[in-house]
Order: sequence, then structure tokens, then C-alpha cells
Amino acid sequence: MKVQEIRELIKLVDQSNIDEFVFESEGSKVKMKKNAGVTYTAVSEAPAAQPVKETQAAAPVHTETKQEAPAVQEAPAPEAPKAASSDENLHKITSPMVGTFYQSPSPDQEAYVKPGSKVSSDSVVCIVEAMKLFNEIEAEVDGEIVEILVKDGQLVEYGQPLFLVKPE
Repeated sequence: MKVQEIRELIKLVDQSNIDEFVFESEGSKVKMKKNAGVTYTAVSEAPAAQPVKETQAAAPVHTETKQEAPAVQEAPAPEAPKAASSDENLHKITSPMVGTFYQSPSPDQEAYVKPGSKVSSDSVVCIVEAMKLFNEIEAEVDGEIVEILVKDGQLVEYGQPLFLVKPE
């Protein structure tokens, strides 16, 4: 199990009203328990697996592994570019979940939309992948894409603006 997948699990459990969560897959076991706003995570890996790295999370997280894993602090994710001050009348399409942003249905296909693309309220503008589920995100309004605020493959948060649309 990859560190990114563990992070996504922690965020999803932290945002839910689940008190305890256990996940087992291919020799890995992740067990999370919430206590008064603190999430504890225990990860057990098969002997041949790579060490699990500890990372910062929204809530304090305690990670235990059978292998010695060096503590690593990763650089914070880059912030989305600042929009122009004239965006007051623009509609923001936001992410409905935590996940990975993809501009196209597959790496070898063109992006759903580009700046200048015309969209209707039911037009698919991107995909947000969460827990191996690919969720199509719709434009929500009729208009023209003015700016794409995130990069392809970037991790996005719940409510994070993805696109600016000039409504018609």
C-alpha cells in the first residue's frame, strides 16, 4: 500500500463520522481509530514490502509498523495559482471530494476542457479519483472555461476550486 493511499484513507476517515476503520489488502493491514478528534493508524506490512513513511496529517496520527521506517516530512502541496481580481462574477467549479484531479478520461486522450471551451451544466470537465473510483465532475453552469486552477495528477481537497467559468 502506498503512502498516498494511506493519506487518502486517513483524510476520508477523519472527515467521516466513522469511529473505527480496518482495511486489509495484499499482506497490508491498516487500522484507524478516532478518539476525541485524534486519529490513530497502525500499519502492518508483509516482510518484503517497502517501509511505510510517517507524514503529517490534518489530525495527529500515530503510525506503527513491523519494520523500521524513517520519519520523513514532505514539502506541502503547492498552492493553486491566484485568480485575477476580475473573477468576482465567475463561477468556481469545486471538488466534491478529496482525490486526484485528471483533465482527461485516460493519459492518451485529450483533456475534457481547455480555457475557452464552452460548457453546459451537464458537461463533464474532469475526473477526481478517490479510492480507485473515478468520479466525473460536471460544469454545474452553462458558460466558458476561463481558467484551470489545478494541474493534471494533482491531489485536490474537498471544496477546492478546480475551474473558473464565465457564466452565460
